[in-house]
Amino acid sequence: MPEVNTGDAGAPERHEGGCVCGLLRYTVHGEPTRITVCHCTWCQRRTGSAFGVAAVFASDRHQLRGPYRTYRHRSDESRRWLDLAFCPNCGTNVGFTLEWVPGIFAVDAGTFDDPSWINADDHPFRYIYLSSAQTWSKPPDGSECHARHFRV
Repeated sequence: MPEVNTGDAGAPERHEGGCVCGLLRYTVHGEPTRITVCHCTWCQRRTGSAFGVAAVFASDRHQLRGPYRTYRHRSDESRRWLDLAFCPNCGTNVGFTLEWVPGIFAVDAGTFDDPSWINADDHPFRYIYLSSAQTWSKPPDGSECHARHFRV
C-alpha cells in the first residue's frame, strides 16, 4: 500500500513506487499536472504493451532513491532526447525526463505501489500518438485525443 500523507491539513499527498526488485524507489508529492497515455511505437516497444501511461510531475516534486541508470533515446520524429531512469538490477523503467519539456519527470504509472489513485475524474488525461495506436486499443469516448503529440 502506498504511503499517502493525509494527517496534515494542507500537506500535499505523497505517493511511493519503485522497480520490480525493490532496489530503486521513488516518492512524488502533490498531484500530477496530467496523465499522458502515449500510443507511439517507441512507447509500445519500451513498455511491451499497446501504450505507455505516465503521470507527469514537476521535477522538484519527485525523488529517486537507490541506484539507477539512464538510457538516452532520440525521438524519431523530433530528434529530441528522452532520458529513461531504470533499475540497474531488474531493468524496470520508473520514469523519464524530456528535452522538449524541461522541468518535468514523467512517472511510469504502473510502477506506483498502488496506482489506483490515478483516475480520470480527478486528473486530466491526454491520449497521444493515436495515429500509431493498435486497432484493439481505443481511448474512452470524450477523451482528449491527438493523432500525434499535443504540442505539435
